[in-house]
Amino acid sequence: MKRLLLALGIAGVVFGGVYGLAAGLGVSTKTLGAANSTVAACQATTLNVAYATVYDSTIAGYKVGVATVTGLDTTSPTNCANKSFKVAIVNSSNTSLGEVSGTTPASGTSFTADFTSSNVPAANASGVHVVISG
Repeated sequence: MKRLLLALGIAGVVFGGVYGLAAGLGVSTKTLGAANSTVAACQATTLNVAYATVYDSTIAGYKVGVATVTGLDTTSPTNCANKSFKVAIVNSSNTSLGEVSGTTPASGTSFTADFTSSNVPAANASGVHVVISG
């Protein structure tokens, strides 16, 4: 009986310590920790992406050129102006074929990501991912 009570007491101390440490990990929309948090978007509307293709004789075909992201909100109170972005071209397996990063403009409703030097064959591109953070 003493062993059982001792084991329960130790388990309670360990659980309490671990729970206390986990509660000390901070998570917010601007930081990452070991927990779950709802992350608010910097805009309510949907972004749209279109990319141009350019013929490249070195890959004997067309490659992805400049991707243009439209529908950017730079005017509402929780807007996406002056924030870091990443645009990735992905294949049918959702694997990144190339990524371009930058900063969204302070005003306007669009920005571009130039994939020309990435030599991403247009035939392999099946999707685009856009992340805006900050």
